[in-house]
Amino acid sequence: MLTLYITRHGETEWNTEKRVQGWRDSNLTKKGKEHATRLGNRLKEVEFEAIYSSSSKRTEMTADLIRGNHEIPIILDERLREINMGIWEGETVSHIKANHPDEFHSFWNTPHLYQPLGGERFDEVRDRVLKCMSSIRQIYDSGNILVVTHSVVIKTLLAYFKNLPLERLWEPPFIHDTSLTVVELWEEGSRIVMEGDLSHREKSS
Repeated sequence: MLTLYITRHGETEWNTEKRVQGWRDSNLTKKGKEHATRLGNRLKEVEFEAIYSSSSKRTEMTADLIRGNHEIPIILDERLREINMGIWEGETVSHIKANHPDEFHSFWNTPHLYQPLGGERFDEVRDRVLKCMSSIRQIYDSGNILVVTHSVVIKTLLAYFKNLPLERLWEPPFIHDTSLTVVELWEEGSRIVMEGDLSHREKSS
């Protein structure tokens, strides 16, 4: 059995400014670094075969903080990057909502029909993420793998493991920064053990 420990990157400066990041990047905040360190402490007894991280700086930094002093290889994979948000990247949510109301509404309410302005569709994200998962499973058929990625990627994976269509992508739970999702995989299927858990952050401000 292969067990995936899946988490989102720590809080970033653009998160606090409510700016869309997508393939662009911003630095982790102090709180983001603290949350990643807390998750690392929570997982310190888990023996990971490898850490697969999105190639974005915010995920790579998070992966390194979670790893701590352990000698675990971090493998950067572009297929784990966040959805490309096109011309929205770097803009505030309020700006996007005001200037692109139809696309904004579709993104959150009819994701299966969403047509990006220079970015990716949700089905394109799903295809590349599942190819990444297939690659991981070809290398590892047992053990533990940590996956450090982004909210849309995690929601896409959860929809796949739950056999949900894209139109139900945004069903709860919300994926907070450094939340932990655990999925067991075997040849016959999968089981979601934990979804969006934040217990390592309970003592944090």
